[in-house]
Amino acid sequence: MNRSRMILFTILGVVILLIASNSLFRLQGNHSIQQQTKQQPTLLNEQEETQPDNQRLMEINNVGRGSQIKQKLDNRKEVTHFHHNETDTSHYLDHEVAVNFKSLPTRDQLKQMSDDIDGRVVKQDGLLFLFRSRSQEASTVLEYFRAKDNVDFAEPHYLLMSNELNEASSFSQPNDQFYQEEYQWNLPAIGTEKGWSISRGNEDITIAVIDTGVDLDHPDLKNRLVNGYNVLGDNHQPDDDNGHGTHVAGIIASETNNREGIAGMTWYNKIMPVKAMSAEGYGTTFDIAKGIIWAVENGANVINLSLGNYKESNVLQRAIRYAYNHDVVLIAAAGNDSSQQPSYPAAYPEVLSVSAVNYDGKLADFSNYGSYINISAPGVYIPSTYYKNQYASLSGTSMAAPHVTGLAGLIKSANPELSNKEIMEIIQSSARDLGKKGKDIQFGNGLIDVNSALKAAADKTVQETERKGFFR
Repeated sequence: MNRSRMILFTILGVVILLIASNSLFRLQGNHSIQQQTKQQPTLLNEQEETQPDNQRLMEINNVGRGSQIKQKLDNRKEVTHFHHNETDTSHYLDHEVAVNFKSLPTRDQLKQMSDDIDGRVVKQDGLLFLFRSRSQEASTVLEYFRAKDNVDFAEPHYLLMSNELNEASSFSQPNDQFYQEEYQWNLPAIGTEKGWSISRGNEDITIAVIDTGVDLDHPDLKNRLVNGYNVLGDNHQPDDDNGHGTHVAGIIASETNNREGIAGMTWYNKIMPVKAMSAEGYGTTFDIAKGIIWAVENGANVINLSLGNYKESNVLQRAIRYAYNHDVVLIAAAGNDSSQQPSYPAAYPEVLSVSAVNYDGKLADFSNYGSYINISAPGVYIPSTYYKNQYASLSGTSMAAPHVTGLAGLIKSANPELSNKEIMEIIQSSARDLGKKGKDIQFGNGLIDVNSALKAAADKTVQETERKGFFR
């Protein structure tokens, strides 16, 4: 079956700043929060690949398949892994431990031990027992059994796989159409493909997008969403009537490897859509703040804010501090006026402020800059999902910020024990230095590096494991 491809080019231009009419925020101007998008979208319509009629011998990449098994295990909720070094990992079942006794326990002793760990005996082979706990992590169960005199040894229930060559080149690219056709220059440029070998995300880590809403029926997003909120309508239908929020959400978590559309930064993290901006592309500080607080109270781990204003707001700052104090990672776009004027919420110290770079690794000509910039990411001609079941290419710091947001979600997925402060530090310390040596006003600490950041997160997991002495 053929699908026609149509690419509709629209004229690039500066998006006119839209001003809200909320009289509560009229001081030197109306304190509306505007989306940080630089251009009108270039729409991309899909074309389906034609399938050959002739039969052929299947070529199966067993090396690649082994790598994919590891990657799947990395992202299964019931499986935990730790790194021995940069490339070698071991996996074990999170709530199971293998215990070898010196002498056979009695039935009453086994029952007592099962009750103590809130679990049961799964299997037995002589003096070797496999215990599974319903509520306790493997580390806790290990401590319990290792303290018993009758225990010869206790260890995690490891998973073994067939041996294969572990090469980065064995990772096969996602099969999404625009990724295969190399429209998505942005993901390879920041080391995303190698990073996916460490983590592709986790469904338990939720990323909130405070924006114009999300197209709830978009084929590349509908399976990636959790329940959201429409602040403007005070209901739970945060459908997008602008397109901006859908584009931002797609950069973060468009459904990946489904043979259509684009690939997202994360394969498994969920998006929480919060509509706090109107169809015109702006929202008040009151609504934005309310959306932030709602997202925090409903389980968001990371929040993307592709919006901004040059005036500080106590209402907005209070919401930002509330989220930060609840261990949420906050990322915001710096603005698109080629200005050194601090933009808020990006300039708040609790927020990672993101500038935009182009294909050449230079600051995008529209991107804001200044001492408050923390990090940079691709922001020029970024393909993504768009409302009304479309795809579009947009530029702006609004497009740069969700790359950092997606990375924060991947880091949290790789090591859920990390605090928001630690995640922010990892993103900045692992960045690739651009411009002047060290931190500068254009790129902050540099261009995000997904692979290096995820390695750093994994290293912290190993350090914590060794500190607790679970594996000895």
